Amino acid sequence: MSEAVLFKTQGSTLIITINEPERRNVLSRSVYEPVEKALSDAVAPESTVRAVVITGAGQFFSAGGDLRMLRQRREMPLPDREEQIEFLHSMIRTVRACPLPVIAAVEGGAAGAGASLAFACDMIVASEGAKFTLAYVNAGLVPDGGGSGFLSMNLPRQLASEMCLTGQPVLAERLYTMGVVNRVVAPGDALSAALDLTEALSRGPRQAQASIKSLIAAPEREAFNAHLLHERRLMSIALGSDEAQEGIRAFEEKRKPVFPDSHGS
Repeated sequence: MSEAVLFKTQGSTLIITINEPERRNVLSRSVYEPVEKALSDAVAPESTVRAVVITGAGQFFSAGGDLRMLRQRREMPLPDREEQIEFLHSMIRTVRACPLPVIAAVEGGAAGAGASLAFACDMIVASEGAKFTLAYVNAGLVPDGGGSGFLSMNLPRQLASEMCLTGQPVLAERLYTMGVVNRVVAPGDALSAALDLTEALSRGPRQAQASIKSLIAAPEREAFNAHLLHERRLMSIALGSDEAQEGIRAFEEKRKPVFPDSHGS
């Protein structure tokens, strides 16, 4: 059985690769905890790592959470559901709090919590045509991983609403014009372009970079952490709803969901 996450140091850059390409690099505790540990080790006094790249194996960054796992969580008591979501949120906070520059190299696209992970990084390099999707609503759920918080803080309300309420993907090129994606490169070049960025960053002053990251994050840090708690609560409640039951079942049966009280139901 292959490792869910791979770690490689290239020069002074730590490359973190989510490694389940056959499942579009779904996220789970087998990813969250190793990533947190790797980031902790990267900032240890003896570490020579100066920057981090997070990417996905194969042609897709990450599809986010596994709906089959979410179906199992529906049977848990509400506090246990919240506890499970907290594992994801702990990783997101660790990525955002890392004093080293963290770059997301996105091939193909990022969906759900996978998009939230990309948004948690300091910069995003994406391939042409890469799609960013928060389609929780199609399963009767709400975003987690800080995705809705990031969008509401960094995009016009109308675009954030479009992404979260319709679940339709938004291309990297459109997010580039909004300043959310930093570079759009040819398919297959996201990782190499991200490494070009980290190579330049690695030559900079480490302490000053860490201070700059702290300054940039400071205005929204408290609000974002509070938002994570709000997302965790609402996602946990949504998981137990009739809408989620229908949405997850429809996904598994490969059909369009018919939600209670919706038009045409």
